[in-house]
Amino acid sequence: MDTQSNIKNNTDYTLFSWSKQSGLNPIHVTKADGIYFTDTDDKTYIDFSSQLMNVNIGHKHPEVNNAIKKQLESVAYVFPGMTTDVRGQLGKKLAEISPGTLKKSFFTNGGADAIENAIKMARMFTGREKIVTKYRSYHGSSYAAISAGGDPRKHAVSRDLSPGIVHVEDPYCYRCPWGKKQESCDYECASHVERIINFEGPENVAAILMEGESGSSGCIKYPPDYWTKLREIADKYGILLISDEVMSGFGRCGKWFAVENHGVIPDMIVMAKGLSSGYIPIGAVLVSEKIASFFDDTPLMLGLTYSAHALACASALATIKVYEDENLLNQSEVLGHYINDRIEELKNIHPSIGDYRYTGLLGCIELVKNKETKEPMVPWNATPEEMTIMNKVTSKLRELGLFTFVRWNWIFIAPPLTITKSQIDVALSIISKAISEVDIYVERKDSVQLEAPYAL
Repeated sequence: MDTQSNIKNNTDYTLFSWSKQSGLNPIHVTKADGIYFTDTDDKTYIDFSSQLMNVNIGHKHPEVNNAIKKQLESVAYVFPGMTTDVRGQLGKKLAEISPGTLKKSFFTNGGADAIENAIKMARMFTGREKIVTKYRSYHGSSYAAISAGGDPRKHAVSRDLSPGIVHVEDPYCYRCPWGKKQESCDYECASHVERIINFEGPENVAAILMEGESGSSGCIKYPPDYWTKLREIADKYGILLISDEVMSGFGRCGKWFAVENHGVIPDMIVMAKGLSSGYIPIGAVLVSEKIASFFDDTPLMLGLTYSAHALACASALATIKVYEDENLLNQSEVLGHYINDRIEELKNIHPSIGDYRYTGLLGCIELVKNKETKEPMVPWNATPEEMTIMNKVTSKLRELGLFTFVRWNWIFIAPPLTITKSQIDVALSIISKAISEVDIYVERKDSVQLEAPYAL
């Protein structure tokens, strides 16, 4: 079957996420290896956002491929009430690499249903209903998960959102909601959370749910001690603290879990994505001994047909071994600093780069029309018509053979942790060329020429 027929089958008989279905022009992928994937025309792309920030160890890793094949030869699936070697081994491994007394895992199919079940578990454990989350956050697209996030994609179903979700402002230091400077900040962002909890009634709040590090909402960096202050607030009122590590976990931010960068131990960690690096879908809710022991005599009223799927557990175990064997957590931290240094150079070349925020290999470039006023290149939640400017960036990236997530005025940088410095340099040269497409929209007096180190 030719390429166009294959693409037509996809567009005629399947639905694509977050898109109107007419006018789609998807890349038809035929193979992937390491940090690259190839389309049917044999054009190779650098995967600079690890597909959807999940293929942390790169594509086609032999260790994971072989682990899945080996597991398939013994048992692929059993009823979740039964046990397998890989289920117990994975549970034990997650307890070993996690901070504090986090001990037992409930396995799910991915990130969204892990969030759903974390919320349910928090409500069962505390006997309370409300969940406090940030406006600029994303926790998945299922019922409670999309309600918990503040992402505007939820507005299409806003009449049916889950009750009991309370949103708070973000500690967005680049665009502080309180007009503060970080160097003289009095943590209004944290005291704001406590005020909202008091307005809602602490006795009604089950949990504070935060991303370990911000992801698709703009990689908004937490100021120092913000997580510490959340921990103090949670302890003060007997509220659980949940870290959503679906995107930020498993080396993406230089640690097993991003919250470890803040020296805080949450009561629950929600994970997926990098847990298996996308090879087989799997997620988990990891809970503290205190929460786990609560369910010793209280039924855990949660269940999924594919919970602890043997193939998924095997892929996750093998993926964790790759992180350890190849020292990828440390590499993520080192390469994160390397990228930051290179982007600092790009700031002197491109007047449209307003800010770059990162932790390890999770970051984004924020493009602006004016560095002084910080007017975004396109507004937050831009309409399709307003996205015309940024569509030039997306088109140029694709033309030059680089795939990464571009949303509103943000260009995301989240390559596989296996990437090299030379590969990073190639990718950043492409991004530099793409940003040149929109530099003309910046309010400035003098033109700026692209300098040699990033010329193609």
